[in-house]
Amino acid sequence: MGVVKVYLCVYNWLLFAGWLQILVSAVKALQQSGPSGVYAAVEKPLQIWQTAALLEVFFPLVFSFLWFLVLRRIVYGIVRSPVMATLPQIGSRIYLTWGILFSFPQVQEHWLVTSLVLSWSITEVIRYSFFALKETFGYTPRFLLWLRYTTFFVMYPTGICSEAGLVFVTLPFMQLSDLYCLRMPNKLNFGFDYYYMSIVALLAYIPGSPGMYTHMIRQRKKALGSKPKAS
Repeated sequence: MGVVKVYLCVYNWLLFAGWLQILVSAVKALQQSGPSGVYAAVEKPLQIWQTAALLEVFFPLVFSFLWFLVLRRIVYGIVRSPVMATLPQIGSRIYLTWGILFSFPQVQEHWLVTSLVLSWSITEVIRYSFFALKETFGYTPRFLLWLRYTTFFVMYPTGICSEAGLVFVTLPFMQLSDLYCLRMPNKLNFGFDYYYMSIVALLAYIPGSPGMYTHMIRQRKKALGSKPKAS
């Protein structure tokens, strides 16, 4: 087993275990204390395992110049997903994890956190178990393939609505805060307002979400296709 194969196996099994821990913890907290207790139960593992997903864009960004060299097949083997399709999704999740939930405790007990965490964790448990089995044994059960390319019909809208909803309910707290803002005048002669940046990010969901959704529908057709006709 080569280095790339070992890396993919370890990475996918670790992320599967991490997201399974998040899912189980979220369900237990929901049962015991309701939506208000979910974030406290998953905060640390959510931050760890969601941030670990940056590795999925790290390799293509760092080694992009190798695509036209002899190592092209190695780099392609490390990262199977196109970086331009993966980056927006991971970027939005990192933004929600650190830029919203970590930075503004006022929204940590909001019920949208529950739908967000459940949507993310269910999706990722399926996705990483799919790739972990594929990389380790060379195949995946048909039911897991079906789940991988079908559950997004529900999980994607609930996840997107939860993300956008949390950004929206956080805006009033951002407006009253100087967190991550750079006010003028300053030596750099440059200003930055996190509140307005977040509004732009929120508006980006409008054109971005349908595109990602239709992309997943196309991927489903390619992955599942139609059953071969009996001869």
